Amino acid sequence: MVDISKISTEKRNENTKNIDLVSTTEILKLINNEDKTVPFAVEKAIDQITIVVDQVTETFKNGGRLFYLGAGTSGRLGVLDASECPPTFGVPTDLVIGIIAGGDHALRFSIEGVEDSDKQAEKDLEKYKLSKDDFVIGIAASGRTPYAIGGIEYANRVGCKTGCITTSADSQIAKLAKYPIEAITGAEPLTGSTRMKSGTAQKLILNMITTASMVKIGKVYENLMIDVQMSNDKLISRAQRIVMEVTGVSQEIAEEYLKKHNSVKHAIFGIISNIEDKKTIEELLKEHNGNIRESLKSKRKK
Repeated sequence: MVDISKISTEKRNENTKNIDLVSTTEILKLINNEDKTVPFAVEKAIDQITIVVDQVTETFKNGGRLFYLGAGTSGRLGVLDASECPPTFGVPTDLVIGIIAGGDHALRFSIEGVEDSDKQAEKDLEKYKLSKDDFVIGIAASGRTPYAIGGIEYANRVGCKTGCITTSADSQIAKLAKYPIEAITGAEPLTGSTRMKSGTAQKLILNMITTASMVKIGKVYENLMIDVQMSNDKLISRAQRIVMEVTGVSQEIAEEYLKKHNSVKHAIFGIISNIEDKKTIEELLKEHNGNIRESLKSKRKK
């Protein structure tokens, strides 16, 4: 039997002991009051998150991949964050990879027991030919999930960077990971229901990791998503608005440049730099890893 008495996310919450006796409004207020504590728990982990972001950025620049690994809610959140990176930042689908215990079926249906296999995580990572250039982050609210721990242990043996996101104090996974993130959220409104405060903290941290690392590798200009994929009408309109906001051109000119380059980033750089030749624009951006600011500096020097 697992001794859950030592896991901080499994402790009883004194503030919500009467949640089954109060009105609907009071239930919601109790939950909301607990949720308000989550950003403060994340704030205390900023220094750890900073280290992870810098390591993820280095991983991307060196051609490596970021893997999220977890079971249940933790696994689902990792897959969610990974799946949103390609449309948001225009990155390949294999740059950020989310793996959940039990496979894709477990995204929609709860599969009890799969989290208890530490060997399965190794098998799942082996399918991707994990290498020392990659970074594996195990996500586990309790910090003791065998699946996540097994993945970190295997990644350590491979020699790649390892991290974790846990919401429990003094956890096993934090001791194993080279770059741990510990956002201690305390007892849940419903005892042990880590889809609540723990899940919220994990989502906030995942947002921070991918967003900040994408900013640092040039996928963002000012606070705009310049590599957004124009895959539907809303995103096409967003692309036009981004080009217009950054450059000050009319909608007609924005549309013209987007049709010509099929890329927000290339359209913006072409307008700001006054370079018409597509090949020259592509070469300058490629030379500076797609970073508009660095590419503009290089043009001015030339």
